[in-house]
Amino acid sequence: MSYFEHIQPIRFEGADSPNDLAFKHYDKDRIVLGRRMEEHLRFAVCYWHNFVWTGLDPFGGATFERPWFQGGSPMELAQLKADAAFEFFAKLGVPYYCFHDRDVAPEGSTPRESQDNFKRIVDVLGEKQQATGLKLLWGTANLFSHRRFMSGAASNPDPEIFKMAALQVRDALEATLKLGGENYVLWGGREGYETLLNTRLGQELDQLGRFLNMVVEHKHKIGFKGAVLIEPKPREPSKHQYDFDTATVYGFLVRYGLEKEVKVNIEANHATLSGHSFEHEIATAGALGILGSLDMNRGDPQLGWDTDQFPNNVPETAVALYEVLKAGGLGSGGLNFDAKVRRQSIDAADLFHGHIGGMDVCAQALLIAEKMINDGRLQAAQDARYAGWDTPAGQAILNGQRSLTDLADEVLAKNTDVAPVSGRQEVLENLVNRFCA
Repeated sequence: MSYFEHIQPIRFEGADSPNDLAFKHYDKDRIVLGRRMEEHLRFAVCYWHNFVWTGLDPFGGATFERPWFQGGSPMELAQLKADAAFEFFAKLGVPYYCFHDRDVAPEGSTPRESQDNFKRIVDVLGEKQQATGLKLLWGTANLFSHRRFMSGAASNPDPEIFKMAALQVRDALEATLKLGGENYVLWGGREGYETLLNTRLGQELDQLGRFLNMVVEHKHKIGFKGAVLIEPKPREPSKHQYDFDTATVYGFLVRYGLEKEVKVNIEANHATLSGHSFEHEIATAGALGILGSLDMNRGDPQLGWDTDQFPNNVPETAVALYEVLKAGGLGSGGLNFDAKVRRQSIDAADLFHGHIGGMDVCAQALLIAEKMINDGRLQAAQDARYAGWDTPAGQAILNGQRSLTDLADEVLAKNTDVAPVSGRQEVLENLVNRFCA
């Protein structure tokens, strides 16, 4: 008997449906700005929170009693986990999934055993993708859970551990290519420090820069056409992580000559932990030309850590997706639910309820963002505010045709003060709220 045997495939039934296991707003075939809703959102389910996390937290042990957490050989349990995962993906009706190498296959006692375990399960995943039509949005390597990485992976003070990280990333990148993955993600969970007293910060940055260059070199060597993505996060588990936010990542990429090669995978909860909003991080990435993909979740404003809850705020998500649409979309990226049900939500159906709710929120938000784009008043207000920069005189300043002295002398020649103009923030906030009504 399968773990999800009693769950029927999830269908769109509309807002009036009394069925809790049905989409109320996510109609994948609905046309939004000339494309199907599914093509805009490109939903993915993550392997780790749904099929690896046992429900433990710092104050208590496992609460989930999934079959693949019970006794048995590690590889048999990995197969059982894959069976359950793909049944879940297929019944939920998402087009994509994402995984870390250690999510899908167990660590062995030696590097070769770990590699062999991973390759065997990658073959299983390939067979399941073929059978179900599911695709891989992105793969990645877990370079943070094992104790060898307690002082970082690419930023580790020991070059032998740097080499271990290289092995995992090479194998995970090649597995992503084999499975037809559309992106490859690097998250620096341990790439940071706890104290500067034992840290050569500059050297660790150089190590990270060299490591990322090697990843990009290998991407081209093997013919992987997808995007390489960095996922920013300011802290946790490290006190300070080098990929603090999108702007920090961009500065790092420029320093090491990678700004044309690497983009960002932005997570909502990581954005708020860095003191930014989700839409700020998206807009920053769009402006810098490095917007790649999104991890959809939310934090709890009363808690100061990464709670990875499913999104449930339609207006906030609408503003975020509005910025995505303004940036031209996500390309090969998508919306991965890096979110988990609460540790008290122990039923198999709870996994479906969490994702159904998150997908419906994103669908509602996309339709609101479409209204904002089609209405045009938000864009018109921005254009009017910056109209002076679109004139020949404004463009001459930006293009380097005017010097500091030119501008200073022009002000003195006119000898007239300039009155400020209202930013009309309240008007625009009211307008957004009306779109969400």
